[in-house]
Amino acid sequence: MGNTPINIGISEADRKELAQGLSRLLADTYTLYLKTHNYHWNVTGPMFQTLHLMFEGQYNELALAVDAIAERIRALGLPAPGTYSQYAKLTTIKEDSDIPNAQAMIRNLVEAQEAVIRTARSIFPLAEKSSDETTADLLTQRLQIHEKTAWMLRSLEG
Repeated sequence: MGNTPINIGISEADRKELAQGLSRLLADTYTLYLKTHNYHWNVTGPMFQTLHLMFEGQYNELALAVDAIAERIRALGLPAPGTYSQYAKLTTIKEDSDIPNAQAMIRNLVEAQEAVIRTARSIFPLAEKSSDETTADLLTQRLQIHEKTAWMLRSLEG
């Protein structure tokens, strides 16, 4: 990276491992962003207005989240992944092969939100072990938002 060594109280090995975990979180978050934006454009049916607006709020929040996650990776001294091919290798979220109906969109987004939750939660042990409160705080914020969003989406299923 730069010439000045990073000395923030987290070992280089831990910073690399944290950045790898955060890169997976970034890939999942970006893939969820893309899926949510796709659904915003393509949702149809009697719930169109509700879902169109809900999905817009969700993808706007995710757009800010990818920036916060990428900037944390950079603050740890590593490059943030930023290409579709990198995200495809890192993400746990499946892309759609077609345009699902509104109910399937809701189900798919619940599953994708929960995938992001699992990825974020998996990084916590290392953040705690290395006393990385900044990453732990970011993870806590992401967990709160994704758990609430998953609950709201599940509530639409009746």
